This record gives sequence, structure tokens and C-alpha cells, in this order.
Amino acid sequence: MNQVQKRRLGRGLAALIGDDTSEDAIVQDIRSLRHVPVELLRPNPHNPRKHFAEEDLDSLAKSLKDKGLLQPLVVRPRSDGTYEIVAGERRWRASQRAGIHELPVLIRELDDRETLEIALIENIQRSDLNALEEARAYKQLLEQYAYTQQQLADSIGKSRSHIANTMRLLSLPEAIQHQIENGKLTAGHARSLVATEYPTELADQIIKLGLTVREAEELARQGGNTNTSSKPTAEKDADTRALEKSLTEALGLSTAIKHKASGGGMVQISYKSLEQLDDVIRKLGVHSG
Repeated sequence: MNQVQKRRLGRGLAALIGDDTSEDAIVQDIRSLRHVPVELLRPNPHNPRKHFAEEDLDSLAKSLKDKGLLQPLVVRPRSDGTYEIVAGERRWRASQRAGIHELPVLIRELDDRETLEIALIENIQRSDLNALEEARAYKQLLEQYAYTQQQLADSIGKSRSHIANTMRLLSLPEAIQHQIENGKLTAGHARSLVATEYPTELADQIIKLGLTVREAEELARQGGNTNTSSKPTAEKDADTRALEKSLTEALGLSTAIKHKASGGGMVQISYKSLEQLDDVIRKLGVHSG
């Protein structure tokens, strides 16, 4: 672990964004606190958050007019005498709408990696990012700064599986990504589409029917039949039921056969424990190791 990383993790997010209430941190904040004209502040081009809802900005601007800005922005100095916003771009945008000309800022000396990490953590903690913005920030930290998923998870306080599952959303078609960004689909809905054959059609069906995440997951498990939730499932013929019974008896586990209109289909085997799964693998003659 290099010295920059040690310094970042040791200081902690609270100290970096002005939320540390210890005596030493307060003294440091007082020394670094400035009031800066809004025209000298610049947005961070690598801020994970790209979308700012107009109604949210208007609401915050009204609050700022009434009560003022209660928490300073965190900025870092630029070579041209201006300051780049590390945390607080939403407050900066709303302050301009409120007609506020000077803003309190805490000045921090931060490198690009620290700046991105702090912006990511602050937005996640305040639930300001949509799932795709979060996924893109994870991808940038992993690819540009050579994090492993586990190092990133430890650094930002998320599980490795959360990071992996969030990044999988980037594999979805662009049309679905737009539906996530505009709020038509939640991250939970979208995750159910990642491994499906026809994700765009399923996404349209989920939106049309107003399905819950659990219902969307069930729809995805139906093998791409986007009409499953809008009409009853066709009754299986006698031959299919007989074959299901034979497979169930042979494997000792519940088995379902599902046909598609295209002529294909799937065989679904349900198990309740890893021991049952191992037994199926053995009966099928597959070597797992």
C-alpha cells in the first residue's frame, strides 16, 4: 500500500469532508475554511454524479435562501487560481439559483484518485447516485487506479458482491441503461435482466405491467417469455408431464420442462442444498473438480 493510500485511508472520509467533530479536526477546518466567490468554483469533471433533478435543485435553492448554506463545500486548489469541487456540487448549483455569491469551502490537497473516491463515497452515503453512475465510478477506480474489487469494497464500505453486481449493469443494452437513469427501472429490476436472452423486451414488459423486483425476477426465470405475466401459462401436455415425472424420479429432485414458441426450451432442476446439487452432478456423470 503506497503512502498516498495510507494517508487517505488513515484520515478517513469524515475528516476529509468536514464531518469529523474531534478538536484537532475542527482546528484544521477553521484553518482551511475560506469564503470563495461562486465564479471561482469549478465542477469536478470526474464527479460520479451526472444527473441533477431540476425540482431537487429548486427545493434546495429555496432552503438556502431561507437558512443559508450550513455545510461548507470541499474543494481542491487548481493551478489557475480557481477551485475544483470535490464534495458539494449540488449545493453549489443550488446556491447559484438562490443568488448566493460567496460560499464557505474547506480546502484540501487531494490527488485525482482521492478526489474520485471521496466524491463516490459522499454520494453513496447520501443516496445521490443512480445505480449506473455508481457502476461507472467503480469501473473507473478499478481500471484507472488498479484497485481490486476487494480493495475497493474495503475502502468505500461496501461488499465485494455489491460492487460486482452493480458493475454488471454496465453490460445491459443502452436503452435499458437509459431507463435506469430516468427512474423507470430500479437497480433491482435491472439486475434480474443481466443474464436473460431478451433483456430489452423484458424491461419493456416490467415497466408496462408495473412489476415488483420479485415479479421481474420470476418473469426473467420464465426463459424470456415476455407475455408470461399478462396471460395464463399454457397447460403442459401429457408427454411433457410424463417426462418431468421420469426425470424427477431419476434425479430425486423436482424437475420442470418449459417449452418456447421458437421450438427451444429449458429443463429446470430445483435443489435445496449443496449436497443435493453434488448428487445431481454425480448422477449426470459430470466431474466438478
